[in-house]
Amino acid sequence: MLILEKFAIDKITLTNQSLFSITMNLEAKNSQTDSSSFTMEDFVKALEKHDYQFQKDQVVRGKVIQIEPEGAFVDIGGKSPAFIPRSEASLSSNSDLSEILPLQEELEFLIIREQDADGQVTLSRRQLEIRSIWEKLKVLQDNSQTTSVKVVNVNKGGLNVNIRGLKGFIPRSHLLERNDLNSLIGQTLTVSFLEVDPDNRKLVLSQRLAASSATFSLLEIGQLVEGKVTGIRPFGIFIDLDGISALLHIKQISQKFIENLETFFQIGQSVKAVILDLDEGKGRVALSTKILENFPGEMLENMGEVMNSAASRAQKAKNKSSE
Repeated sequence: MLILEKFAIDKITLTNQSLFSITMNLEAKNSQTDSSSFTMEDFVKALEKHDYQFQKDQVVRGKVIQIEPEGAFVDIGGKSPAFIPRSEASLSSNSDLSEILPLQEELEFLIIREQDADGQVTLSRRQLEIRSIWEKLKVLQDNSQTTSVKVVNVNKGGLNVNIRGLKGFIPRSHLLERNDLNSLIGQTLTVSFLEVDPDNRKLVLSQRLAASSATFSLLEIGQLVEGKVTGIRPFGIFIDLDGISALLHIKQISQKFIENLETFFQIGQSVKAVILDLDEGKGRVALSTKILENFPGEMLENMGEVMNSAASRAQKAKNKSSE
């Protein structure tokens, strides 16, 4: 026991049982052989086998040994039982700690506060759940997948939403409904991911992108589609296809030259056209009505007739291209 008195163990945390075990083993060994054969190095090596160095952000395993109104005590093999506050027990709203933290069941915990003067660390299950959710959301983003969110409230720039217990944000520009945002409170929306940044707790989402991805999956080259004119430019008109902005270029409207597009089109007008090209990566859809004409300039002279018989005209053009 003389070695124990001379050795400083300031930075080593042990359970009383571990220290007692080491001491008894050394005393037994001393009684059997010459005590001079036991050195300081021997004792250090023995202690290292029971060296518990707990650090913040470390994941540990332990068993709940006692539940109190404010939290629970967990045996993780330290000098003192660790403590998990009620607020850190789970993301769930369940207030029954005995259900969230069953006694004597081994669970994983995250250390959120290092040892105090008594050797006690503070744990969290909630932070582990949050970490896991961020990882899953990152996978969804990497795979261009969508998810559901619930609208919590409105702010100046858009919507605050709940996504698997985390706070997310949808900018107004990435909403399908941009005017009456208050009507969206409490609703469930399907969204895609613009930014997933767990380090800065930043989660930016897009309803428009999700709608666009869903629509793109239904589109194919040669397909006849219908949408409303949302913009008129000198080079062509933009048509909304369930959230996707498609371009009907001026050269694809008719086989005859068009001097002024505003003479033939207006905002909100319904137009049927055939898909010429798709680029989901860039979100581009190219359309054509020229392909529906029976003669050059028919779209300009009798657009109503072309639109009314667009389905049969599109099929005719499709059959012709496959010959």
